[in-house]
Amino acid sequence: MKQLLIISLTVFFSYGQSNKGGVNKTPDKPISTYWQQHVNYQMEIDMNVETYQYKGKQVLVYTNNSPDALNRVFYHLYFNAFQPGSEMDIRSRTILDPDRRVKDRISNLKPNEIGYIKVNSLLQDGKVISYETVGTILEVTLNKPIQPGSSVTFTMDFEAQVPVQIRRSGRNNKEGIALSMTQWYPKMAEYDFEGWHADPYIAREFHGVWGDFDVKIAIDKDYTIGGTGYLQNPNKIGHGYEAKKVKQTKVDKLIWHFFAPNVHDFTWAADTDYIHDKLQVPNGPMLHFFYKTNLEIKENWKDLQSKTVELMQYYSKHIGKYPYKQYSVIQGGDGGMEYAMCTLITGNRSLGSLIGVTAHEMAHTWFQFLLATNEAKHEWMDEGFTSYISALAMNDIMSRNNSHPTERAYKSYIKMALSGKEQPMITHADRYEFNSSYGTSAYSKGSVFLTQLGYVIGEDNLKQTLKKYYDDFHFKHPTPNDFIRSAEKVSGLELDWYLMDFTQTTNTIDYGVRRIIEKDGESIVYLERIGLMPMPIDIEVEYTDGTKEQFYIPLQMMRGEKPSTTPRTVLKDWAWAHSFYEFTINRSKSDIKLITIDPENKMADVNKYNNSGY
Repeated sequence: MKQLLIISLTVFFSYGQSNKGGVNKTPDKPISTYWQQHVNYQMEIDMNVETYQYKGKQVLVYTNNSPDALNRVFYHLYFNAFQPGSEMDIRSRTILDPDRRVKDRISNLKPNEIGYIKVNSLLQDGKVISYETVGTILEVTLNKPIQPGSSVTFTMDFEAQVPVQIRRSGRNNKEGIALSMTQWYPKMAEYDFEGWHADPYIAREFHGVWGDFDVKIAIDKDYTIGGTGYLQNPNKIGHGYEAKKVKQTKVDKLIWHFFAPNVHDFTWAADTDYIHDKLQVPNGPMLHFFYKTNLEIKENWKDLQSKTVELMQYYSKHIGKYPYKQYSVIQGGDGGMEYAMCTLITGNRSLGSLIGVTAHEMAHTWFQFLLATNEAKHEWMDEGFTSYISALAMNDIMSRNNSHPTERAYKSYIKMALSGKEQPMITHADRYEFNSSYGTSAYSKGSVFLTQLGYVIGEDNLKQTLKKYYDDFHFKHPTPNDFIRSAEKVSGLELDWYLMDFTQTTNTIDYGVRRIIEKDGESIVYLERIGLMPMPIDIEVEYTDGTKEQFYIPLQMMRGEKPSTTPRTVLKDWAWAHSFYEFTINRSKSDIKLITIDPENKMADVNKYNNSGY
């Protein structure tokens, strides 16, 4: 025993003392175990604008940065969803509240109207490999496993047909845009610490591998293209990218060459009638605008441009600097949808609506296309965070001066929470029983998550959390835990309870003022926690003489208190297991006019009627 003790002490002191040789020196930075896969795409596309069919060649270099040997890979073939009998078609016709844009439209598509991607050949490092198309997924069995740290080249020939525009992608949308080319190519599925994410395309969101895209698109010379990436040959193309037009009379098609560095998707749109405007953001990217030659919308699209500059500046200031050299707002699609370095939006709108949809979709550049969460599993992290920051941006640049910009999101969430139709936010985006439940959970409750976090940790801490989250995780695939850890590091508070209760359960917040009694000239206030979700509590006491006093009840499991710039009385902690709480005010009951829990309405309490008493 004595010998063991001596050895233990020796080990302890050799670790604790400074080491001149540096052998046992504690590292300055923690060792990260994070990894993510990487792809490089080279694609050549030949588009037939008469048949809406195209042929493609794809060379994809895939680098396995995981610690696992991969025996197979998966590709997404999204266009296959637009066929009668597809999972998207069946789900849309059987869900209780179908998307009005889809309904039964897919089931009525004719053969020349459907979408498809057909893989004609696939090689692994020059050798034929076996594959099978299963709905919107290509299942590929490898000849040789891809070892950790190694790269493999996949060479593919494919052909495809652009579907009649129904959902996000397609041809000839309701505003006459010829081609909205989103999710149009065989796209490698993501493999991460949870394994493969080869989800079928049924309705919702996406997840992709970071990498570089080198894309050449051959298309009729009368078409103008806007989308992801930097145009590499503007002098050959013209079409508004350069002041000097090129002569196009001797060719039927032009080849548009784009390069997009460090993105996880590639999107483009094309039309023969696009106006193309540009506007430089001071110390920021060049903005591109593509919209139809339509006198009814032209003025709104012109007025939109200066507001888009303000939006870009707002997000860069409040989240993190936009890292690319350009961003495009493109008329197309079926509403509004975010993509790498661009968005597709419908354009026949009022100016306010046009600015609003641009504000939301541009914000997605940060919350999904730079902070690339898995949208299928954590849809609230992109839709909710985007709804939050775009509401603040619109409040600012449109001078609305609303003290509670996300109030509508609270009302929507509380209505759902009381409806009996709520499902936890950890529900897969395709697994919600109702489309309306998905929408409210992802957009409204996701927005409330952030606003309410500001209530929990303080507004300044929330602002710093968003910036730290961006600094730590842009160009990565962050998870909910990554975000809440950023908030913990900024605030110094324990917040795992907040993430768990609000996102992993349907527990609700409900606190009430039970009664107030007077004893020995003092007032004893009795409070009650009725809902299962705990919260720290702000209380305002208004006295009959017109003065007000602020009280704060810390939540014990937070292990700390949010900062405050206004005077307040900090009371003893409230432990979750105790449903009741009492505190004393050193004034008589007759002096009290009103006691209010959460006077700023930043807590998503499902019953506001019991929040006040006197």
